[in-house]
Amino acid sequence: MRLQRFPESLRRFVGALPVRRRVLRRRTGILLGAVALILIGTGWIAVTGLLARAELLAAQRALDVLRRSATDTGSTGATTSAVRSAVAHADRAHHLTTGPAWYLASRLPWLGDPLETARGAAAATDRLTQDVVRPLAGLAPGLIGAGHQGGFPAVLSALGGQASVLDRAARAAAEVRAETGRLPHATWLPAVDRARARLAGELDRIVPATADISVAARVLPPMLGQHGTRRYLVVFQNTAEARGTGGLPGAFAVLTARGGRVGFESFGTDSMLNDVNPPIDLGPEYTARYGTSAPSRVWVNSNVSPHFPHAARIWAATWQTYSGRPVDGALALDPSALSLLLRATGPGQLPDGTAVTAGNVLELTERTGYARYQVPAERKEFLLDVARTAATTLMNAMNDPQRLPALLTAAHDAVREGRLKAWSGRPEEQRLLRQRPLSGALPRADGPFTGLVLNNAAGGKLDYYLERKVDWIPGRCTPDGREVTARIAFTNHAPVSGLPLYVTQRGDRPPYPTRPGDNRVLASYYASEGALMTGATLDGRPVTLDSGAERGHPVYTLDLELPVGKTRTLTLRLLEPRSERPPVVWRQQLVAPLRTAVAPYPACGG
Repeated sequence: MRLQRFPESLRRFVGALPVRRRVLRRRTGILLGAVALILIGTGWIAVTGLLARAELLAAQRALDVLRRSATDTGSTGATTSAVRSAVAHADRAHHLTTGPAWYLASRLPWLGDPLETARGAAAATDRLTQDVVRPLAGLAPGLIGAGHQGGFPAVLSALGGQASVLDRAARAAAEVRAETGRLPHATWLPAVDRARARLAGELDRIVPATADISVAARVLPPMLGQHGTRRYLVVFQNTAEARGTGGLPGAFAVLTARGGRVGFESFGTDSMLNDVNPPIDLGPEYTARYGTSAPSRVWVNSNVSPHFPHAARIWAATWQTYSGRPVDGALALDPSALSLLLRATGPGQLPDGTAVTAGNVLELTERTGYARYQVPAERKEFLLDVARTAATTLMNAMNDPQRLPALLTAAHDAVREGRLKAWSGRPEEQRLLRQRPLSGALPRADGPFTGLVLNNAAGGKLDYYLERKVDWIPGRCTPDGREVTARIAFTNHAPVSGLPLYVTQRGDRPPYPTRPGDNRVLASYYASEGALMTGATLDGRPVTLDSGAERGHPVYTLDLELPVGKTRTLTLRLLEPRSERPPVVWRQQLVAPLRTAVAPYPACGG
C-alpha cells in the first residue's frame, strides 16, 4: 500500500532498478572487455613490433653481406646463404606486422602513422628480397660459371638469356620504391622514420642498378657483336680542358666486337681529325646555340653540348668522312673512368717501363705528360701509349674469369658517375640506351632541374685545378611560381708558378692583362623547364648573361674570367613552376666532382 502512494514516476524507477543494474553490468563488462582488447592489442603490437625490428635488422645485415660478396667469384656459398637469410628474416618481419591489430591500429589518424610506415616497410623489404634480390642473386652462379667456361662472350650470352628475368626484377624494384615513397615519413616515432629513410636510401641505389642491368641485358649482346661484327669509335676525353660532355676529345681508338670478343683496331690523335668537315645537321636549336663554335668542323669543339648523342653523331660522321668506313656507334671515357677500371684489372706498363695504375693514370694523362714533354708530337705519342696500355690491360681482364666480375662492377661505377658513355647508331638500341645514364643524354625533365656546364675558353689545361659548387635554394611562392636562387662558386686552385706553358697558355688572347694560372670558362646554367631568370650577380654586382635553350631547358651563359687562387660567385635569381620535388641535378664530370647542396623547401600552401 505504501508503494501505491508513491508518485507514478518514482514507482516506475524503483521497479526498473534490477533491469538497470543488469544493463549497467553488461555495459561495464563491454567497456572492460574493450579496454582489455586494446591493452592486449597494444601489447601485441609492441611485442611484434620489436620482433619485426630485429628481423628487419637481421635482413639488412644479410643484404650487407650479399653486397660485399657480389664481386667475389669464390663466395658463391656465402652469397646463397646471405640471400636465404635476407629472404627468411624479411618474410618473418612482414608476417609479424600483419593481422587485425596492426591493420586497425595503422588506420588511426596520426597515432597510426608509424604503424602504417612499419607495416609498409616490412612489406617492402619482403618484396624486395623475394622479387628482386633472390632472382638477381640466383643469376650470379650461372654468369660466374659461364665466365669460367667461356670468358666474357659466354657471360654476355648468358646475360642476354636472362633479359626477361632482369626486366621483372627492375619493375618490381621500381614499384617497391614507389610504395615506400608513399608511406608516412614524418611520424611521431623518429626510429620508424629513420628505418623508412634507410630503406628508401637502399632502394635509391638498387632501382637504378637493376634498371641498368636490365637494359644492359637487352643492348650489350647485340652491340658487342652477337649477330655480327660491330665497330665503334672510342674517344678519350681530357677533363683538364672542359667540354660539354666532360673533357676535350683527345686520343681515340677504333674498337671492334665480334661474338662478345672485343679488340682495338687502331689508335689516333685529335690532330688527325682537325680538318675533317662531315655532312651532318643536328637541327636548328643546336645550330642556334653552338653554330659559332663550328662543332662539326672543329674536332676539339665537337662535344661542346652536354647532350652526348650530339657529340657521338658528330664523331661517327667525322670518322666515316675521314676513313671512308662507318662505325656502329661511339663511346667516351675519361682518365677517372680508366682509374676505376684499372682498380679492378690491376696495373699496366708503358713501353718505357712506367706503371699505369688506378692511382696514377689521371696524373699521367693530365699533368705528367705536359710537364715531361714540351714537343706536341712527343706528348701526343705519350698519351697514346697510356691509352694503348690501359686498353690492353682491360682486354686481358675481360678474358680473366677471376677479374671479370670486379671489372663489370667498375664499369657500372664509371657509368653511374657519368664518366663512361655510349651511343648506338641503331635506333632500336639507342631507344633503350637513352633511358639510362650510359647514354649521357641531357634529360628533358618536366620538374625542378639544375645543371652547370662549362666549356673552357682559355685554351689551356687549367680545369684540372677547378673546383665547382652549386647551392640550389628554393624560396617563397608567388602567384606565378616559386622563387629559386642558384648560387655557383668557382675556385681556381692552380699553383701560381711551376706549370708548363702549354698548361697555362691563353689561346684566347684576351685584351686585358692576365697572369700564368688565370683561367677562363663559358659557364652555362641549365634551369627547369618554364623557368625565367629575374636577375643575376657576379661577386655581388649585377651582371648580364646570354640566354638560350637546349632540350627544353632555359640556358643562361656567362663568359667568366677565373683569376688564379680566387673564388668567384655567380648568383642567379629564377622564377620557376611550383613544385615540392627536389631538383634533378645534372653533373658534368671534370677532374674534381661537382659539389651540390639543395636547401629544404618552404611550403607553398593552398
